[in-house]
Amino acid sequence: MRGMALVDIPGSKSLTARALFLAAAADGVTTLQRPLRSDDTEGFAEGLTRLGYRVGRTPDAWQIDGRPQGPALAEADVYCRDGATTARFLPALAAAGHGVYRFDASPQMRRRPLLPLTRALRDLGVDLRHEEAEGHHPLTVRAAGVEGGAVVLDAGQSSQYLTALLLLGPLTRTGLRVTVTDLVSAPYVDITIAMMRAFGAEAIREGDTYVVAPGGYRATTYAIEPDASTASYFFAAAALTGREVTVPGLGADALQGDLGFVEVLRRMGARVEVGADRTTVAGTGELRGVTVNMRDISDTMPTLAAIAPFASGPVRIEDVANTRVKECDRLEACAENLRRMGVRVATGPDWIEISPGAAPVGADVKTFGDHRIVMSFAVTGLRVPGISFDDPGCVRKTFPGFHEAFARLQA
Repeated sequence: MRGMALVDIPGSKSLTARALFLAAAADGVTTLQRPLRSDDTEGFAEGLTRLGYRVGRTPDAWQIDGRPQGPALAEADVYCRDGATTARFLPALAAAGHGVYRFDASPQMRRRPLLPLTRALRDLGVDLRHEEAEGHHPLTVRAAGVEGGAVVLDAGQSSQYLTALLLLGPLTRTGLRVTVTDLVSAPYVDITIAMMRAFGAEAIREGDTYVVAPGGYRATTYAIEPDASTASYFFAAAALTGREVTVPGLGADALQGDLGFVEVLRRMGARVEVGADRTTVAGTGELRGVTVNMRDISDTMPTLAAIAPFASGPVRIEDVANTRVKECDRLEACAENLRRMGVRVATGPDWIEISPGAAPVGADVKTFGDHRIVMSFAVTGLRVPGISFDDPGCVRKTFPGFHEAFARLQA
């Protein structure tokens, strides 16, 4: 892999999910430009349709007829697939309406926790019942609108709990005050607040409390920026192979915190340029060891783990306990697959350390059905022949065309 590549990254999953919620809640018709089309976002859009919202789709844009009063149907069954944003945001949206709404999800998503959000919604008077395991899907919301008020929330497992409540805030009758006792992936909350502002609503942070006024949302035209987490694989590929990769549409003004991954690559020796509307990473032939706290950018932890065996010193990733409750236990998944390749790895409750040694050898990567495990170890495969995946297709969750795009990069 030599020379320069311009890589077209699909739209951000995080931004697309938030934009779909905001568009559905807004007064008027919203156009979303360049939304991500993947299993997760199609599942979110399908969920809106099941609730009675009109979603029109062309290849480059989606149009949503907003309903400030809530879902059009008085009763609905919504299947959230594997999508955590769908499974966490849509029950909050439905709660602001009037009717009986049942939500279920895939076995993988059923295992993922929901309880802190459930408790907060119940504290706000929402009639929400878990049909099987408490704090997990399936669940039923008997919605009668949300009055508002003050709640305490633990968002130490997922920032999505806080995002769901913030998005709900303008739809309540009196507004919302959410006091957070713990918070992981804080930059994602900044994305939420910036996007709420684009749709005409304001969330203000006062210390550990977020204050949201009532008043609803206004429809708008919203362009979705490329997905920074997805871009991390291409940036890592450049750092690993001595090539240069430029991603247009992601620059200094990007909303997504995961673009901060390029600063980790810079510390390891890569050349990084962040322009106004594009970011370039070039490998220099050097990858130094590094100790890095990835609490704020934990979705890129597997990307770093995948290139760590090629660093000149140990790579230690800290404060990533929340990666254990993602699509799979990502910390253990990375450790297990690296060990299969002959790499020395140590782990703790919230850290992983990867030590340099003999060159990694090819192996069949156990994906645990997790898109990020596949995309991360595809990067390792640029330097290690004989890497295969037991479920390469699970990338459709966020990037159906990943393998083709990565093959073009290699070519």
